Amino acid sequence: MQVADIFQRAVGAAPVRMQAYDGSEAGSPEAEITLVVRSPRALAYLASAPGSLGLARAYVTGELEVQGELYPALRGMADLATNNIPRSEQIAIARQLLGIRLRTKAPPPPEEVKPRGRLHSRKRDRKVISHHYDVSNEFYEWLLGPSMAYTCAVFPKPDADLEQAQEHKHELVARKLGLQPGMRLLDVGCGWGGMVMHAAERHGVQAFGVTLSREQAEWAQKAIVERGLSDVAEVRHLDYRDVAESGFDAVSSIGLTEHLGRAQLPAYFAFLFGKLRPGGRLLNHCITQPDGHSPHTLDQFIDRYVFPDGQLHSVGLLVSQMNDAGFEVRHEENFREHYARTLALWSANLDAQWCHAVAEVGETRARVWRLYLAASQVGFELNNIQLHQVLGVRLADGGQSHMPWLPDWDASAIRA
Repeated sequence: MQVADIFQRAVGAAPVRMQAYDGSEAGSPEAEITLVVRSPRALAYLASAPGSLGLARAYVTGELEVQGELYPALRGMADLATNNIPRSEQIAIARQLLGIRLRTKAPPPPEEVKPRGRLHSRKRDRKVISHHYDVSNEFYEWLLGPSMAYTCAVFPKPDADLEQAQEHKHELVARKLGLQPGMRLLDVGCGWGGMVMHAAERHGVQAFGVTLSREQAEWAQKAIVERGLSDVAEVRHLDYRDVAESGFDAVSSIGLTEHLGRAQLPAYFAFLFGKLRPGGRLLNHCITQPDGHSPHTLDQFIDRYVFPDGQLHSVGLLVSQMNDAGFEVRHEENFREHYARTLALWSANLDAQWCHAVAEVGETRARVWRLYLAASQVGFELNNIQLHQVLGVRLADGGQSHMPWLPDWDASAIRA
């Protein structure tokens, strides 16, 4: 079988054209997207892991190229964008590629991570967080824009730009938490401090954030000083489990739960419950799987290249775990379409700064990010992954929640 035909089998009935180094072609000549197989090494990578991981290895190493925009290509290959091909088909492809794999030695895929040590131990968590976040603050500035918010934005209107949507997200979280001047906020997994600075600057809150990424903490502390917020805001390079302070009025957890395994959830929510005063609120914002039946592990490409050890949980499990930890759950909503839009804008930022990004982090890692952002956008659009905010409260004596009778965080009342 010719090379183009083998790759055509791997991508299925996707509306793409294939061209290969042996001169073979497959697929529709009218297709707007062309996949170019540049060398036998692309086949060796596909043979090593038939399906999304093998194709990803070929792409990030440059042995497989996409002529045309990457997002439409992945949208056309929707099953491969967020899942793997059936096991039976993988075996059939592997048999076809066995001879090529034996004859062709491909170098170990660069940037691929296989963490060592006990899963979710402190040491291992530090290493995998550093792999993803301690890349380059300058790279993240190009990718994320001035907000430096690396979580789903919430768009108040369809034509809102990314900065408006990230500001809107932080304000929505603040309102759900009922932040008032003089309150104390703990933000776990605070990233570059966007929520910390928003709460301090816009709501007069004493805000304290922690992150396992040293580079994030250093960037955030510098920004806090530059904005004159040192008296009311602080970000530390610290494991959330080592936070000694307690009695907080509110806790925000924006994008941390994805890094926790299912076995860690009870201790996590119990820990946050213990950090709150009676009547205090927790807002948990995280990526979830769409139901309780899907595998908890991430796609192999995401696990090896982007978020090692990450796990996604269903919103039902998260609500149950919060409930079991003592929280009364008061509100929940899904923003998956907003995350698809956020990812599209991050992709546009990366493309606009492509040459700078490659110079800063290397072409392989830049290609990892281009693939990851586009594939994730497809995943949210197709409801293969979701983004939920869940609001809970630690009840005061007598079952008092100190919550409004109706939600008072109406999006129309939030300043853009």
